Amino acid sequence: MWNWCHLGIFFALSLIVCLCGFKKYVYFMSIGYGFSVAVIGAAMAVMSLLGIYPSAGLAHYVQFALFIIYGFRLSGFLLIREIKNAAYRKTLAEATGSEVPVFVKFFMWVFMGILYVSQTSGVAFRLFNGEAASLCQWIGIAISAFGIGLEAVADQQKSQQKAKRPDMVATEQLYKIVRCPNYFGEILFWTGVTVSALDILQGVGQWITVIIAYILIVFIMFNGAQRLEK
Repeated sequence: MWNWCHLGIFFALSLIVCLCGFKKYVYFMSIGYGFSVAVIGAAMAVMSLLGIYPSAGLAHYVQFALFIIYGFRLSGFLLIREIKNAAYRKTLAEATGSEVPVFVKFFMWVFMGILYVSQTSGVAFRLFNGEAASLCQWIGIAISAFGIGLEAVADQQKSQQKAKRPDMVATEQLYKIVRCPNYFGEILFWTGVTVSALDILQGVGQWITVIIAYILIVFIMFNGAQRLEK
């Protein structure tokens, strides 16, 4: 039961980070998203260094680092794009429309906090269960690392193409091979996190948390990619 309380700590941290969404609700799903993952990864690292998770080894710290890299890269990219790109700010304003009521923002705030903790819970459960590194974990790490790289390159290529043709969709480089390589990289990252936990999950609660979170993130990414096709 105490281990599940640790998820409450990560949830509280995510809620603090996601407060930015009350300024602009889309931040719950963008800037708050990336920074939440980064902060959760950092919290896991600190708690492991303090001896709360004595089983934490090299593979665990690599996953903590991947969370931090993933989160800061994603939110940093989104922030810089919004600050520097007037065309993107216009598109974002058109896509989000008018602000939503406070009670809707509150629901989004809580829901996103739960989702981000659930997405990272595979790594947390390995720590909770006291499991050492395994081949399954390293395979997951490799998949996640590839996903981060793919998403970062795809975002950069898309930005370069948009700078030349702001009103056109990206169709060159990686976008010739995969319609939405940035979304594909995102899915790969979370696939790796999920795969890394499959050999250590204990009990129905842990399985449900990890699998439902993975299904939700794939659905959200697929939905986002579908919208780009319209």
